[in-house]
Amino acid sequence: MHNMLYYILLVIMTFIGAFASLFLKKASSFNNFKELIFNINIYIGGILYLLSAVINIYILHFLDYSIVLPLTSITYIWTMMISYYVFKEKMTKRKLIGVAFIFIGAIVIGYFKG
Repeated sequence: MHNMLYYILLVIMTFIGAFASLFLKKASSFNNFKELIFNINIYIGGILYLLSAVINIYILHFLDYSIVLPLTSITYIWTMMISYYVFKEKMTKRKLIGVAFIFIGAIVIGYFKG
């Protein structure tokens, strides 16, 4: 049960990482270098990535690297959901199948961790 908290923290870490990418994507709409430097989104994205990295390091103290790293692929699931709802990107069959495989793989790795 104690390990379950680390898995929950890992899912939260992937969620934070996906939102970090969202802010960096928003920062990418600039006209010149000065706009990029003063774009608040680049700093929010960077701080979220840093937070995600710190959580990742903390989790690695308690869980095996061979489990944590593959499970970070959950970030792709959040990213696809964010891109659909925020940027109105299309969800194709290919994307959905890919995400289904990621989800199944994450479950297999998490459940059969030994």
